[in-house]
Amino acid sequence: MMRDFNARSRDAYNKKADGYDTSREGIYTAGFKKMLLSVMELRDNDCVLDVACGNGSLLAAMSKRKQIKGFGIDISEQMIKNAVHNNLSMEFHVAGCEKIPFENCSMDIITVCAAYHHFPDVGAFAGEAARVLKPGGSLYIAEIYLPSVLRIIVNPFVPLSQEGDVRFYSPGTIIRTFVNKGFEHIKTAKEGHIQIVQMKRL
Repeated sequence: MMRDFNARSRDAYNKKADGYDTSREGIYTAGFKKMLLSVMELRDNDCVLDVACGNGSLLAAMSKRKQIKGFGIDISEQMIKNAVHNNLSMEFHVAGCEKIPFENCSMDIITVCAAYHHFPDVGAFAGEAARVLKPGGSLYIAEIYLPSVLRIIVNPFVPLSQEGDVRFYSPGTIIRTFVNKGFEHIKTAKEGHIQIVQMKRL
């Protein structure tokens, strides 16, 4: 099943990659990026990994604020091709969230923006995030927020999506997943349909 979700996501986002920022979805996810940037704490020389980075636009926006060392992974080959083209000084790889191709304790910050609901195995991702982050490193998850009643109605149908969607999560469920892998919850921000959960690796 995990392969099915990943294959659907890969196919869908390979097709969407060119012109993504001006597409309907690109405009929708721009709000997530804007809110995430408003709450992030960045420092010069931070090593920042964006998981499901798409075309690298979030990392590019971060680099305008601080002199970061940017890294990205995405399951879509075409998205990664565009990310490399748009961010020549950064490092990108085609990879899923369950096996991150970076060394232990190599990152100061990990971000996931409007993509967590695509992850087939959030527990595996949490373990990889714990491995790759430095002690005290920060994890930011900007994700779609739905009220509990709406999640109950929608989630049984989400896996039927042809774009690799898996399910939508409450802030509490996201937090518990990472606490179980050695993270501490720092804060949660909500604004309309956007939630941002900030965790710290212990």
